[in-house]
Amino acid sequence: MNYELKIDVSPVYELLDSFMLYVTKKWMSNLDLGPDWIRDLESRIPPQKVTELLQASEWPFDDYDVLYAWTYSRGPAIKVLQFLDELDAASLEDCYQQTLPFLPNFTLEECHRIKSGYIPLLRLWHDQYFRHVENKILPLLIADASEKKMLESKMDPEALIEYASNGVIYEDIPDLKTIVLLPTVHNRPINTYCFYKTLVMVQYPVDVPLDNEDEPPTMLLRMTKALSDPTRLRLLRYVAHEPKTLSEMQSDLNQSREMLMHHLMILRVAGLLRIHVRGEYNERFSIRPDGASELQMFLESYIRL
Repeated sequence: MNYELKIDVSPVYELLDSFMLYVTKKWMSNLDLGPDWIRDLESRIPPQKVTELLQASEWPFDDYDVLYAWTYSRGPAIKVLQFLDELDAASLEDCYQQTLPFLPNFTLEECHRIKSGYIPLLRLWHDQYFRHVENKILPLLIADASEKKMLESKMDPEALIEYASNGVIYEDIPDLKTIVLLPTVHNRPINTYCFYKTLVMVQYPVDVPLDNEDEPPTMLLRMTKALSDPTRLRLLRYVAHEPKTLSEMQSDLNQSREMLMHHLMILRVAGLLRIHVRGEYNERFSIRPDGASELQMFLESYIRL
């Protein structure tokens, strides 16, 4: 293990997550929020404001890597409006120099476009949406980050990352010096990554407690859904003894990339797969042995055996 593990928490990450999901609609069919979240927001936000926010849907998705890097650089305790005020007040040159250690090919022109374009829209998003949910979400993020920090003295970094993310393992990434774990609510139940020159940010999902304790826990529902399909059971058997790449699965199982990605996503969010990451576009998949024992635990706890 040649990297340092950090655990960070800030409402700014969650502001960016929610804004990115709203304007890009990315992963929406796989998220707990679902398309109903979009429809509900657009029934409450004035149409003129929706039009303003959706300007960003045409902008490059890689812009968010820059915004997350700026958030990380300004520290974990910063508040949303403080972050936006400081970013607005910072000179273009300072923002540019701050970004280069993360993204060496970043240009001054990109810096100007992102700084001038996103700050007013993030203020608008905060006013129209995020300020109404922040006080409910932030305590969940802080509590989960505190739990993970307590576990740092009891688990090695690889095990803690695997535990927090339900199966992500980082292997032999050249020049990697730091991995940052970030709890997130809006992205649940998926993990997302930002890869930089020497740093990787890993956003892992934090489940929202159920209002009704008689309802099956969310994780149990994800597991039973994942195991209800014969194709996914065969996938688990296929990767049980050796990690496989997506290309190997396509060749050996005669399945389309799109269908495999669909099934792998469901197995991943259920905590039944390990993802061996060797770079931004280099992943292998294997079975997660802890998944079977966790299924038994969740099932026995719910039915009170």
